[in-house]
Amino acid sequence: MDLPISHQRLRSARGFVFDIDGTLALADRQLNGYQPLPGALQTLALLSERGTPHVAFTNGSTKTPLQLSQALAKVGFDLEPDNTLTPLSVAVSVFKRKRHKRVLVLGVEGVWRPLAEAGFEIVRSPARADDADAVLIGWYPEFGLADIDAACRAVWGGATLYTVSKAATLASRDGPALGISGALSAAVSSVTGKRAIVVGKPSTTALKVACERLGVAAADVAVVGDDPTLENAMALRGGALSIGVHTGQAGAKEFGALPEGQRPHLSLPGIHTLLELLQ
Repeated sequence: MDLPISHQRLRSARGFVFDIDGTLALADRQLNGYQPLPGALQTLALLSERGTPHVAFTNGSTKTPLQLSQALAKVGFDLEPDNTLTPLSVAVSVFKRKRHKRVLVLGVEGVWRPLAEAGFEIVRSPARADDADAVLIGWYPEFGLADIDAACRAVWGGATLYTVSKAATLASRDGPALGISGALSAAVSSVTGKRAIVVGKPSTTALKVACERLGVAAADVAVVGDDPTLENAMALRGGALSIGVHTGQAGAKEFGALPEGQRPHLSLPGIHTLLELLQ
């Protein structure tokens, strides 16, 4: 019996991009204390055993890739920093291409440190940088009015506005958690009238960076995630195989309700089901 095309693509996939929160694991509302979801550790172990390259790609920016890999290692994930991506991995690539030099950052260490290590001149709000080339908004639970003011003034001065994500919420063990970067970028956009450019998922640039890290073309990559508007949208835009799992932002009903052409190629109860299909 012939397998459906989606299953054939899964079997022939040469690389995998996994979301973290709601897909591989769940953390608390502050994105700490990860707990692996059923089948997650075994799936990555199987891919490693087969020599199939894979990366974990979060839209979160609470941690640097090194810090994130260390946090995941504590609960059993074997992921090197180079195989752990955040939107800052994408931002470094974009900012270099755009020749940005001076960047105003609204965010914690996970937001500003990768940029500083890449050689950009970083100004951390609420300090002002009205002459900045770019403003980047990330995870920043301690934000205040002065931060928004600094961002708006930099944008008024000509800086390009970027955000790691526009997502309103993300999955956690305690239910939906506020997407702080989305809320902050919406505030700055509403004041300045400038649209925030997303450097994380679902941008096609994010998929390109992930594929470069894998060394695999997008058409041969499977993207696994829980959010119809993030991983699923990114995969479909970039020509990758989209696999939606029902352990985070959306369930079978939400994925099934998407318009034709916007649904994932495979809609699965969780990573444990993906493991069964791969075995």
